[in-house]
Amino acid sequence: MPVCIVRNDITKMKVDAVVNAANRTLLGGGGVDGAIHKAAGPKLLAECKTLGGCETGGAKLTRGYNMPCRYIIHTVGPIWQDGEHGEREKLASCYRTSLQLAKEAKCETVAFPLISSGAYGYPKDKALRVAIDTIGEFLAENDMTVYIVIFDKASYVISEKLFKDIKEYIDDRYAYEHIDRRTRSLREFAGYPMQMSADLKSDSEPTLKEAVEQLDESFSEMLLRKIDERKITDAQCYKKANIDRKLFSKIRSDKRYKPSKTTAIAFAVALELSLDETKELLMKAGFALSHSNKFDIIIEYFIEHGNYNIFEINEALFAFDQSLLGS
Repeated sequence: MPVCIVRNDITKMKVDAVVNAANRTLLGGGGVDGAIHKAAGPKLLAECKTLGGCETGGAKLTRGYNMPCRYIIHTVGPIWQDGEHGEREKLASCYRTSLQLAKEAKCETVAFPLISSGAYGYPKDKALRVAIDTIGEFLAENDMTVYIVIFDKASYVISEKLFKDIKEYIDDRYAYEHIDRRTRSLREFAGYPMQMSADLKSDSEPTLKEAVEQLDESFSEMLLRKIDERKITDAQCYKKANIDRKLFSKIRSDKRYKPSKTTAIAFAVALELSLDETKELLMKAGFALSHSNKFDIIIEYFIEHGNYNIFEINEALFAFDQSLLGS
């Protein structure tokens, strides 16, 4: 997956390069910086002493030493004041400069912490948005797998309003599916049928004739047809879907390829399909959307709100402990 949010200890990530949220001296400190220096060993400090420090928004590369990565990229994030002192651009520069160094070092995998979101006080939801936007822009032109590493759930938040909106959306649609079946039967027997929403009614199963006819076009064939209809390139599609190029090649070369549900939905998001079109594409892969599944309801929320930013969708899925979209 080109961009993946993971909960892990960044010092244990087996990647080509780990990014260190350093201070301007590059001589170690607290938080992620201290943990990386401790894990890498004293030779890291010795090399850092030769670098002459680093400016805010810049980055410098060293060896990984005792860590499982080949390189450590040290970048200095901005201290949050009020958002009116160039903090966003400086933070974006941290990601851009680090990714450029990783590219020059021929790295295929890079792991970032959420830069400046600890002692430097950058609001976590805003810091994550800068990270996602900047990494996404880079990956639109480059092939690399990037991890955003969150140490624990408490250190990660999406915006309070978005979380509340999604939670209310889930509650509205999740409730009917989880009413005790016996209670539902008693209400209906007593002459008080439960009212199903229009959304639920639209989830009816296709007729046998319709199902047989749908075998004429496979998931791969429908996907390629939709790409042509949208007049976009294969690369634009799989990058927007957060899908690895090699996986896309497998799908293209095998018209009977069966993707995972997350991969199928990722393509639906990349193609900006309507909810009905998304359900049709999923059906080709043998899946469906259900109101008894939080993952499915979150996907429906974003599609109905016309938000097809896969990175924002993955932020929300991560916040609700659901599988992420992509490879």
